[in-house]
Amino acid sequence: MWRVLPGGYVRAQLAVGSLVELGVARVVAAGLGARHGWRIAVVTRGFIGAAALFCLPQLLEVIFFADSHTALVELQGKVIGCGVALFCAPIVSHKLGYE
Repeated sequence: MWRVLPGGYVRAQLAVGSLVELGVARVVAAGLGARHGWRIAVVTRGFIGAAALFCLPQLLEVIFFADSHTALVELQGKVIGCGVALFCAPIVSHKLGYE
């Protein structure tokens, strides 16, 4: 029999996944940007857009299917992870000397 995972586990796993994916990609993009002379504001705006696109499927499911609890839990996890990544990745990039 299939057992459903509690929402807290799904939310935490998606938050960590989002944090790692966007955080590492943001630090790598800051390194490439420093090498190629990109403005850091452009890199930041690009990753805000990437975070929005990353959360878009669950957001659309929550909007169009109001009774979808799973999509809401997934959206919350992704938003938390993306928010933390967008906050912490510039700090790591600065410590590494890219910003």
